[in-house]
Amino acid sequence: MQKKKVLISYRLLDEGLEDLREQFDVTMPESGSFSKEELIRLLPDHDALLSIFTLGVDKELIDAGGDRLKVISNYAVGFNNIDIDYARQKGIAVCNTPDPVIEPTAELAYALMGCAARRLAEDDRKLRIPGLLKWGTFENLGVGMFGKTLGVIGMGRIGQAIARRALAGGMKVVYFNRHRLDSETERKYEATYLTKEDLLRQSDFICVSTPLTKETHHLIDAQALSMMKPTAIIVNTARGAVIDELALTDALRNHRIKGAALDVFEHEPVITDALYELDNVVLSPHCGTGTIDARIAMARFASQNIINFFAGSGRVCRVV
Repeated sequence: MQKKKVLISYRLLDEGLEDLREQFDVTMPESGSFSKEELIRLLPDHDALLSIFTLGVDKELIDAGGDRLKVISNYAVGFNNIDIDYARQKGIAVCNTPDPVIEPTAELAYALMGCAARRLAEDDRKLRIPGLLKWGTFENLGVGMFGKTLGVIGMGRIGQAIARRALAGGMKVVYFNRHRLDSETERKYEATYLTKEDLLRQSDFICVSTPLTKETHHLIDAQALSMMKPTAIIVNTARGAVIDELALTDALRNHRIKGAALDVFEHEPVITDALYELDNVVLSPHCGTGTIDARIAMARFASQNIINFFAGSGRVCRVV
């Protein structure tokens, strides 16, 4: 029996693809990624697409799959890069990889929070230029995290993993979610449910950990930023457009909030120019899942989605 064919849009690590290669014919670029034109040419001959989060899977790409394309497995926890509604209309299943991203993303969020609080990126830059950084007991002072209030916006699995780290670090946890968590989960993280407005007013640190949807686009806008404490620090490891980047830049420039740490950007890889000039923001290149371990685990998870789908086991890891 002829094997079904899987098209992978980006060169992934081979260690995560062993099971997929064993059961399917796999087409993958030798390096980098296939162009959109190449994908349109190749898709009609494939049964599944393993897409990476930087690839926009729009109507044109979906249509290129014709009647043969049955499943799109996204190498990411998010799926805002895929036209989900159109895929559903075409009867195509769309899967993502939520499990492998939880701990590395939470790990980075907590690290970024500490980096911003203690001004580590700023001090590192200044130390590299002789004479720029002033040494002294009351120079380069940051703020502590112990005993402070962390507000988590989006208390899903990543948000809860951030809360677990914060709780271990002696922080008080409050959260805002579309739906309130059950009482057992709240007790586990000693977390208090607040409205978004109350969370913004009360939190010393805010971690944004919500998917990008129509409802969450610019969830943190100029008005929301105006509610925050002038001593507050905001961290975003979710999606860039959840925060109005121009409004955030203005708030940072005018010191209406103390600082920010951003792993994602509204129009990435383009970043608002003014952010480069500000010392009170830490920038990282969308690397929340940027560990070798996570990249391999994500490939295995995305592969297993495809394997399970065609096995008809009903055990697809995640269908969105």
